[in-house]
Amino acid sequence: MKWDPWRVALAGALVAALATLPGLGAGTLWDNSETTYGEVAREILLDGNWVVMHLNGDAWFVQPPLYFWIAAIFAKFFGINEFALRLPSALATIAMSGAVGYVVTRTANARAGLLAAIVLATALMQAIVGRLAIMDALLDLAVALAILAWFGALEKGDARFWYAGWIALGLGTLAKGLVAPVAVALVVVPWALWNRAVWGRFESPRATAWLVGPALFAIVVLPWVLALAHAAGVSALGELFGHYTVGRYLGTIENQPGPIWYYVPVVMLGFFPWIAFLVPASLEGWRDARTEGGSSSLARLAIVWAIVPFVFFSLAKTKLPNYIALELPALAILVALWFDRVVEREDRRAALVWTAAVPASIVLLGVAVAIFSHNNSLGGAFAQVRGDLLALGIVVFVGSVACFALLFAKRTAPFAPFALGGTSVAALAVIALVALPSVERFKPVPQFARIINARLRPGDVVAIQSASGGNSLTFYTHPVVAHLDGPFEKPRSPASDPKRIVCAASRAFVVSKIEWRNDYPTYGRSLHEVAVSNTSILYLYDGPRCGT
Repeated sequence: MKWDPWRVALAGALVAALATLPGLGAGTLWDNSETTYGEVAREILLDGNWVVMHLNGDAWFVQPPLYFWIAAIFAKFFGINEFALRLPSALATIAMSGAVGYVVTRTANARAGLLAAIVLATALMQAIVGRLAIMDALLDLAVALAILAWFGALEKGDARFWYAGWIALGLGTLAKGLVAPVAVALVVVPWALWNRAVWGRFESPRATAWLVGPALFAIVVLPWVLALAHAAGVSALGELFGHYTVGRYLGTIENQPGPIWYYVPVVMLGFFPWIAFLVPASLEGWRDARTEGGSSSLARLAIVWAIVPFVFFSLAKTKLPNYIALELPALAILVALWFDRVVEREDRRAALVWTAAVPASIVLLGVAVAIFSHNNSLGGAFAQVRGDLLALGIVVFVGSVACFALLFAKRTAPFAPFALGGTSVAALAVIALVALPSVERFKPVPQFARIINARLRPGDVVAIQSASGGNSLTFYTHPVVAHLDGPFEKPRSPASDPKRIVCAASRAFVVSKIEWRNDYPTYGRSLHEVAVSNTSILYLYDGPRCGT
């Protein structure tokens, strides 16, 4: 291939668009993150406050504002809907694939660059993060741009890349706080030291660049930080950057713990189907990294990028699968550089063995899912989506078989990884257009919200009682939604006392657990079962008000 870097970037972005955009607005938002962040973005438009974020009418100092700003702007143009709220993540994913393809092409060659973009775009976790109304895709893009820009700056001495890295770092900080500069430093500093030790290559920026770069970062970040401190006080910054950033690493936030090996299966599943090639790609990347010239510097960057953040997040007390997604570009680069060399070799037996692991892993994954569904009493739910999962497995299986067959002959070997990439795009389409819509029946709150909206009158109260889906109920109805204690629990406060709330309202719609159905209290009012879905039930209280 003799494509220039911009052409490769465009092609990589196109593949990412095909993997991300189809069915982007299909299906309601997922609890808990999508509905939380979608509601925060919606309340910007409801109250017009672009400085202090709000959730369910209350000030909210959990995440910085960049995602919410962009989502609110899209919602202004496209309406407050799932497509508008997920579009920032999709565009970030598309841009990141293009950027990775561009840099790998400049450093290695066009085929490796296009492969890196395709591998990244079709990795399962990347496709998922790019389809969710969350800020992680923006963070991942900003971190990748900063790392790749400083890679170019310290390799070539180009001040433009140096400044671009600082701007990207600022945007990453506005996307998810201090994790952006920490993640970038964890990659760039060890890589730069290793690169200088092995190759002696290190183009240190001039003194003026060291002044201008941080100034650009401050220009991006400080206006909102100062505005927030003025509007909500310095304590808001302490809660945002202290409790919900540093505290998330040093302690367990929102009941999200995990063992030290938590991210091992996350990477195995999240980098599917390319995980089958990661072991040989990493071994070859390590050998390449200890040499000089060629793409060895890029291999060193990818290895550091893959290992150091993995260790860092594994040591954190709070863990979520999407935290590790920012290292997917490194894994894609390693696999792309390996495939680029494999297809030119006369002896490709080792590659054939690793390719054969893909269909084997699909069979084992299917068995594991079946066992999991049986052990967790999900037989009925699994039966309803079994056909969709089977179709997904067949698509990827066909791609892996095609990749295996094409690797046999030198003439067709260059097309092998692209065959797997193409069928991976098709598999993602199956997920988006077939599998995801079929699980809507397992989301009770959006169904209840449609019923409530059709029957809601002025003065009615909407509440949820010790059940999941509170933020979903808020998003699909209207803030403020009351969060009530259980009917047989001692109320924590007057605002969560179910009797007080029910008795004071002209009418009250309450989403509760079906397990309380037989003894559910009426509080002296008329109680109606409006709808039942899975383990949740929607009640309506009406009639004469009762005393508290």
